Amino acid sequence: MKIENDFNLRAYNSYKLDCICRRAYFPENENDLIQIFSNTNTEKIILGNGNNTILSKEYYHQDFVIFNGCLNEIIFNGTEIISEGGATLLQMSELALEHSLKGLEMFYDIPSSVGGAVVMNAGSNGEEIGALIKKVRYLDLADLQIKEKSKKELNFTYRNSCFQKNKDKIVLKVWFELEKGEKQNIKAKMEENRNRRWSKQPRDYPNCGSVFKRPEGRFVGPMLDELGLKGYTVGGAQISTKHSGFIVNIGSAKGKDILRLITEVQIKVRERFDVELEVEQRII
Repeated sequence: MKIENDFNLRAYNSYKLDCICRRAYFPENENDLIQIFSNTNTEKIILGNGNNTILSKEYYHQDFVIFNGCLNEIIFNGTEIISEGGATLLQMSELALEHSLKGLEMFYDIPSSVGGAVVMNAGSNGEEIGALIKKVRYLDLADLQIKEKSKKELNFTYRNSCFQKNKDKIVLKVWFELEKGEKQNIKAKMEENRNRRWSKQPRDYPNCGSVFKRPEGRFVGPMLDELGLKGYTVGGAQISTKHSGFIVNIGSAKGKDILRLITEVQIKVRERFDVELEVEQRII
């Protein structure tokens, strides 16, 4: 297991924010995780591959446990894919394509670790990752025991799961049940989804995807467009000129810039539309 002191997290968050943590752990297996959390002297923060996450501080006195590049084994078994939490949706969907398995096409090119996708029940165009899951293996920090939950116990709702509500549970491994399909059709759907996202989403600046959850009966982007907020900037953080639902780092943004921009957007939307925007991204 690799351990780094005063570690810069810039390469480990999709906003590419410069911030330092006291210590960074890179676990290689479940026993490493149990060892890390057996030491209760310092608070630990779990970081997947840094997507859908806002690092709000410039220095963290806590230790970070980083899954990026670690605990990322994926196993194929008939129509089942078993993935560790540190693998990415991209890696998993490409393996599904290789074995002519359908079901993950919509998640291709969504920048997320498997663990992170499960926690937030990632989805797009009405499809959610929770619908494909059979069971999840996790570390319960309450007693440092490895446990499993079946799909019906995971309480998946829109962008939510039992893991989001219980921060002391760490996703280790996930079982997905897929279906056999035609490889050509699967690949075509994956490419269609990727091209659609790239045509609408800002890929020229660092970002973490959609900032806000979609309020019932509304779409965030059009509301912000109506308010004239496209391109609105605080420090190095900007509401994307390509899609108002995204905040991008146009250069040397800090976490506090992003949070201030979010707050101003929430106030303006509340005043104009009487809508409370809820942040989808995890704030650390």
